[in-house]
Amino acid sequence: MSPERVVVTGGAGFLGSHVCEALLAEGAEVVCVDDFRTGSRENVPDGVGVVAADVSRPLDLLGPVDLVLHLACPASPADYLRMPLDTLRAGGFGTYHALELARRKGARVVVASTSEVYGDPEEHPQRESYWGHVNPIGPRSVYDEAKRFGEAMTVAFRAEHGVDAGIVRIFNTYGPRMRANDGRMIPTFLRQALAGEPLTVHGDGLQTRSLCYVDDLVRGLLAMARSDHPGPINLGNPAEVTVLDVARKTIEVTGSSSVVRHVESMTDDPRRRRPDITLAQEVLHWRPTVPLEEGLRSFAREFAG
Repeated sequence: MSPERVVVTGGAGFLGSHVCEALLAEGAEVVCVDDFRTGSRENVPDGVGVVAADVSRPLDLLGPVDLVLHLACPASPADYLRMPLDTLRAGGFGTYHALELARRKGARVVVASTSEVYGDPEEHPQRESYWGHVNPIGPRSVYDEAKRFGEAMTVAFRAEHGVDAGIVRIFNTYGPRMRANDGRMIPTFLRQALAGEPLTVHGDGLQTRSLCYVDDLVRGLLAMARSDHPGPINLGNPAEVTVLDVARKTIEVTGSSSVVRHVESMTDDPRRRRPDITLAQEVLHWRPTVPLEEGLRSFAREFAG
């Protein structure tokens, strides 16, 4: 059964806009809360109510709320390195206000965490029981630690206030509505390939990622919303691929004449990243179905057009 009224923080962003679209298709009334610093009004589907607000401030929404999906946070390195304090506020104050809204309204709330809570992992693949290997003062720490703190806040609200709260840990996700200057790997590779520029690969390119197409990720997130599971639950594609292979595949699917150019490694860049999705399969009956090549081709068509 679909919830009647859903609040999506960050609903004008890449992932949030797809979530709003899926909820509308299910017949829900959807309210997008966004300050549009990294999201775009053009992403918000017709029929979605829009509240222009900063989630780091209290959320005073009138009327009933059945579900809160807290997705608001700068998620690309280009954004969180440019806005370190705003990123910490979104993960700290923003998570508090989303949880407090759910508490006041008696709503289910799902908080979007990240695979970055695992840092540069010493366990592979990463299970939800793994505590992580994170540099708390490195350049990526504003995002990593904001999400780790947000998880702690979610657990505390569940324990102290009995809020029906769940946590999902989202691994690398890609698809339409990512910005060309997003700074994340796939839109960067597509922009470079379509412009005939060299694809910049940091380090040797043998570091691995697990890439989930956005339609698959949205299905998993909504499955979590319909459940009463507290999480955390990993959502991502367990198919592991090297960054170098992703670059080569991008050149292939775009028919580009670009070449790969290796540049300096990024600080604290994880060497391996792959989710164990056993829990998602067992509890949510979810697993991704879109292969990387199919997802890349679909995204490339939208990106070029």
